[in-house]
Amino acid sequence: MKALLIDDERLARNELRRLLKTHSEIEIIGEAVDAADALSKVEALKPDLLFLDIQMPGDDGFMLLEQLEPPLPLVIFTTAYDQFAVKAFEFNALDYLLKPVDPHRLTGALDKLRANRFIATPRVAPAGLRRLAPEDKVFVREGEHCWFVAVKNIRLLESEGNYTRLYFEEQKPQLFRSLTAMEERLDPQHFFRANRKQVINLAWVEGIEPWFSGGLLVKLKGGMKVELSRRQAQDFRERLSL
Repeated sequence: MKALLIDDERLARNELRRLLKTHSEIEIIGEAVDAADALSKVEALKPDLLFLDIQMPGDDGFMLLEQLEPPLPLVIFTTAYDQFAVKAFEFNALDYLLKPVDPHRLTGALDKLRANRFIATPRVAPAGLRRLAPEDKVFVREGEHCWFVAVKNIRLLESEGNYTRLYFEEQKPQLFRSLTAMEERLDPQHFFRANRKQVINLAWVEGIEPWFSGGLLVKLKGGMKVELSRRQAQDFRERLSL
């Protein structure tokens, strides 16, 4: 697994390199000293995993993640501050390690990675499962409420940490599955990853407006609006052009 170390402190990066030498499955492909440096290196090197500091000069680690285009690398936060832990897991962090990083905690984080088979793979449906067609129906349950929903009626999927909120008809139940796991079952001919947190059903697109920094604002039938970054907007235009 290819990893990028992101920390403004050289000694912290060196120490993490030393600790990772005993974990042969991790290949360190680069280092970054701040968010701007990391953004360019993530785009160029395509790492599978980020070891990410939070407080750095300029944009912090959370602001960096908000700028990355999906699919996102896995993230293990490494920070001297414990007050950001709750927010870190809102970004689907694999783990949250306090500096100086304890070797046993690092091993535990990497064991968690292996146990969940979080190894970068192409975005294909899991083995034995086909992509869902628009006419297929899926069983959805939240608490005591159940629905049998046609895939074509799902207009939006939205990440909420490790869970996903599904929007269809007048309902918006929360499912105990990540947005990435949900996306793997959806046909990319019909569903589009609009940004880090949202997947839209293209059949529900009603209008498109120019947005900030070359992005687009997509309006869905029913009034919901979704922002597309410049990079995703370019992919979106190509998908829908003649």
